[in-house]
Amino acid sequence: MPLPHRHLTSLLLRLNGRMLLIDCGEGTQVTMKQQGWGFKHLDVICFTHYHADHVAGLPGLLLTVNTTEREEPLTFIGPPGLSHVVKSLCVIAPEINFPLNFIELPYKQVGEITIPGTEYIIGALPVEHAGQCFAYRVEARRKGKFDLERAKEIELPKQYWGHLQRGEAVEFEGRTYTPDMVMGDERKGIMISYCTDARPSKALPKFIKGSDLFVCEGLYGDEEKQPKAASHKHMVYSEAAGLARDGKVGKLWLTHYSPAMLNPMEHIDNARRVFKNTTAGWDRLCDTILFEES
Repeated sequence: MPLPHRHLTSLLLRLNGRMLLIDCGEGTQVTMKQQGWGFKHLDVICFTHYHADHVAGLPGLLLTVNTTEREEPLTFIGPPGLSHVVKSLCVIAPEINFPLNFIELPYKQVGEITIPGTEYIIGALPVEHAGQCFAYRVEARRKGKFDLERAKEIELPKQYWGHLQRGEAVEFEGRTYTPDMVMGDERKGIMISYCTDARPSKALPKFIKGSDLFVCEGLYGDEEKQPKAASHKHMVYSEAAGLARDGKVGKLWLTHYSPAMLNPMEHIDNARRVFKNTTAGWDRLCDTILFEES
């Protein structure tokens, strides 16, 4: 439940000005307003599952997006029942004037999901919770460098180089030119993973492997609360940290705290003993992750 000093869980990602949201608990639009990133360029909303603390902020958010005079569609991704849940919530937001698109996922591991006009590559993994629930992985991939010398060697006129750089093949004087003729190997991109609400599983470390940032629930920090967390299909700090360690991620942010845990930092050592680079998240915690120099 929301507390006077703590809103409910949501993660907002921004890449080249375009935004993706995972979950939309109460207070999400307030925090977005405080961040100053705007609302018009929100392309995708992913839902982990349909418990109220993860979806109840949607009607207000959509009404706010509507004030931007948006015309392009907004895409939703989530477990089975997605369109029914969103349309039901929109009963109290009938003024929405832009199209809503739905990608309703089968309850199994999903390969790459791409959204036209965006640079996101989205993956989803079913996790163990009270009801169908997904963990998500969002990637920003990075093309190889353009090789000027190779471009000169293939004797394709310069005005066509841009097409190859954009990944397009070119037909010229009876010959086909492809991007691999002038582009180097793909460089390391950026990957963010997100998991809440769930029990740990063998599949999760592989799914999140190599993430620059892993955002994961930690319902309780106290190890003695592990049986209680497990009975409700949640995890404690040390279990989230174990996933981060086994997945060899860059850093871990904990979230989705029990309302009974008023000071999330109190038990942070229980996580850091397992995975050192752990942060107990707070409202509006923000970071910028840059592509590696290469």
